[in-house]
Amino acid sequence: MRAAGEAGLRRILAVLDLLIDAADEDSLLPALLPLLLRAVPGDSIAWTPRPDPANRLITLPSGLLTPDALDAFARESADDALVVHTTAGAGSPMRRSTLHSRGEYHALAAYADVYRPIGAEHQLAMAFPGGWAEGVPRRVCLAVNRSGSDFSDDDVATAALLRSRLGHALNRLAPPGPAAALHLVTRRESAVLRLLAHGFTNQQIASRLAISPRTVDKHLEHAYAKLRVGGRVEAANAWLTGGAPPRPGPAR
Repeated sequence: MRAAGEAGLRRILAVLDLLIDAADEDSLLPALLPLLLRAVPGDSIAWTPRPDPANRLITLPSGLLTPDALDAFARESADDALVVHTTAGAGSPMRRSTLHSRGEYHALAAYADVYRPIGAEHQLAMAFPGGWAEGVPRRVCLAVNRSGSDFSDDDVATAALLRSRLGHALNRLAPPGPAAALHLVTRRESAVLRLLAHGFTNQQIASRLAISPRTVDKHLEHAYAKLRVGGRVEAANAWLTGGAPPRPGPAR
């Protein structure tokens, strides 16, 4: 990264200091968004976690997008390469101008319905891990908008530096998902969960593993406690979300 200058470094350090001291995400965001908007200067900023049970969109200034604009975004964002990059792609800091010429951007349906009304002639967007929501990994998409000049290489480099710190901070603050605790289950509990996740009943699991249905119940009871889930669906989701089976523990 090129020298950001004393003022730029102070803005970056202000964000990092806030992340270090943060106790929870809800209290962090009101102070974080103004600092981010100073570190990567823009006219507005949008913070969107996905998945999110509350379907939150946090913006500065608040209420940046009208209900009609939000509806239009939901309809039209699949055709927007920058949105796809942050929601389903690598999520590295990306300027709108890297993906679209000015004419291509203005031709997007979302430009007329969403971006032009808020003065977003230029955008810099990125995504980073945001802990867990409903048993699956959460991603936060962040977009900074400008009406004037485009974002510089230094702005992209600053965003890249902050991106990794934001991801670390949110993973620290967010409660771990059930899949993160899969290493706690034993080899036998793991085998029961695997069959459970593939739709087997307790009776079928017992038959497959040559144990009694009561033993299956006990293994599931212990696994639920370790994963901090309330039943079969959450336990199955934790197993499927966890990807490869955990390293086998001692059989019981």
